Amino acid sequence: MMKIKLVKKGTGSGFIINQEGYVLTNEHVVRKADKIKVTLSDGREFTGEVIGSDVTSDMAIVKIQADHLPTVTLGDSDKLRVGEIVIAIGNPYGLQQTVTMGVVSAKGRSIPAGTGGHIYRNFIQTDTAINPGNSGGDEPPDMGAAMPMMR
Repeated sequence: MMKIKLVKKGTGSGFIINQEGYVLTNEHVVRKADKIKVTLSDGREFTGEVIGSDVTSDMAIVKIQADHLPTVTLGDSDKLRVGEIVIAIGNPYGLQQTVTMGVVSAKGRSIPAGTGGHIYRNFIQTDTAINPGNSGGDEPPDMGAAMPMMR
């Protein structure tokens, strides 16, 4: 009898929030990951380590060791308004640096997370197209500061 080992790979997006190498992404992007590879838009690749994660907000922080990192400024989601135009930047289906656009549909939403009775709480709903690989990317309003991450 032959044994076959299946390797499951996933993709997601994230953004670097400071020069110390902290990357913000979605918790479901890194959940149960044995290895995390972070590839920057300039082609540099790094090994990442999950520093912290939270199922109910679907957020995770990954740390990479690197110099000269491009960072984003985090915005204030309390100032975001329903109807405001937003864009999602990510890598759907492995297609790098893809941008989609939509509007903020609602704020303060909560829905079941689908695992273990957890609930995603107080998230921002948008109609921006999100495909596999977009999760974790930012959605800056009016090309400004990064806001919530995509699920």
